[in-house]
Amino acid sequence: MRIVVGGASGMIGRALVRRLRARGDRVVVLVRREPTGVDEIAWDPATGHLDPAALAGADAVVNLSGESISKLPWTAARRTAILSSRVQATTAIVGAVHARADADEPVPVLVSGSAVGVYGDRPGERLTEAVGPGGGFLAGVVRAWEAAAREAPEPTRVVLARTGLVIGPEGATAPLRTLARLGLAGPLGGGRQHWPWISLHDEVAALVHAIDREEVRGPVNLVGPEPATADRVARAVAADAHRPYWLPAPGFAISLALGDAGRDLLLADQLVVPGVLAASGFAFRHETVEEAVAAGHSAGSHPPRT
Repeated sequence: MRIVVGGASGMIGRALVRRLRARGDRVVVLVRREPTGVDEIAWDPATGHLDPAALAGADAVVNLSGESISKLPWTAARRTAILSSRVQATTAIVGAVHARADADEPVPVLVSGSAVGVYGDRPGERLTEAVGPGGGFLAGVVRAWEAAAREAPEPTRVVLARTGLVIGPEGATAPLRTLARLGLAGPLGGGRQHWPWISLHDEVAALVHAIDREEVRGPVNLVGPEPATADRVARAVAADAHRPYWLPAPGFAISLALGDAGRDLLLADQLVVPGVLAASGFAFRHETVEEAVAAGHSAGSHPPRT
């Protein structure tokens, strides 16, 4: 297959490109600089520029572009970047998909990045793909992000990959590992809130599954099969680092220090389940958060190749 990937420089993107190439796919990555090889194509999502020729002959397009939400604090400028980077990149790709359709060369599938942040804080609810969006800053970002992807024309199959906390050598769990190594790990905001998680291996495998399986379309929760609380996730990280787990961070202190970022990223209660993945026969390698943390630690001992 010929697969075009935007956002290939991040942890998930690099791992996805390696996985696709390892199985024999030809992967072309979109870069925001001068290309250095035949497997790179320049684009400028900020201005909406993506030559539709970049998607010629593409069997699938995967869009993972977007500013990191883990860079704190969420200043006004950071909020704007978080939203605009996602919407602009998606709009540029969808525009090129429209151009291919107009040329009678439609792109078969668009897998567009999304996030479980769309559900907001939902204590006591079991969150499947059929549940509507919640409130909060991230929920608003994801609604706009997904709306841009839904503008893709027929017959392109659109998958909205609602990703949870990806447990790998980098990314959102890195601060937890740092706290654990310093001996400062402990419950965050009480720790009873559910954190939707997924191992890096299964995140990438789920994206490949979404590319390959015709029945997978619309919102897809990319989360592990066994729900875990924030306490269980952070405790697993501390145990993996062989460090104590004892120092609590009260919810009011997290909200005071981090504002919406603390409430959306650390305190939101989201019991998200992978309904579509399960129904389509996806097999998880890491079924518990403890397995995912151990795998992420192992992967971190071997720096990813760029």
